[in-house]
Amino acid sequence: MSELDRPDLSGPDAGRLLSALFDCHAPGLHAYLARRLDTATADDLVAETFLAAWTARNRYRPDKAPARAWLYGIATNLLRRHARGEVRGLRAYAREGGKAVDVALPETLAVSRADASTHVRAMAGGIAELRQEERDVLLLIAWAGLQPAEAAEALGITSITCRTRLHRARKALRKYADLLEEHHD
Repeated sequence: MSELDRPDLSGPDAGRLLSALFDCHAPGLHAYLARRLDTATADDLVAETFLAAWTARNRYRPDKAPARAWLYGIATNLLRRHARGEVRGLRAYAREGGKAVDVALPETLAVSRADASTHVRAMAGGIAELRQEERDVLLLIAWAGLQPAEAAEALGITSITCRTRLHRARKALRKYADLLEEHHD
């Protein structure tokens, strides 16, 4: 086990350890966030994740969760906060009949990758339809590469709850994929 798995962030080495955690985990966090948001917002949320980690360093308990899961939990909470703000902005935009409102709207509202297959883009619609709790579990595992136990720790839920949400997400996506296949035939 490396000192970065469960570091003591309350000691005098906290700055060095958090810097090392940044070097180790920022690229993965950014990839996870950039798949759910645009790149610029992902940049901001990675920075906010480590700022929040620094601020909360004395509350981090290495015996409760590995640093990686703790950081992904912070990032997912920031992502949720961002999504709530985005929804509020879109509702304000809709209320004003499409007139400009003093709310920053996202650059893109759909997941798109130039090199992604049509099927993957279509499945993004299915992912968007999942409940937030199920989507968070699925994407922490599928896109961030966390194990179900790590995703559970990141989200502050039990392993059983995590596996249940993952099962529901996969089941919903299978139904969505079946519907897509019917429309393609």
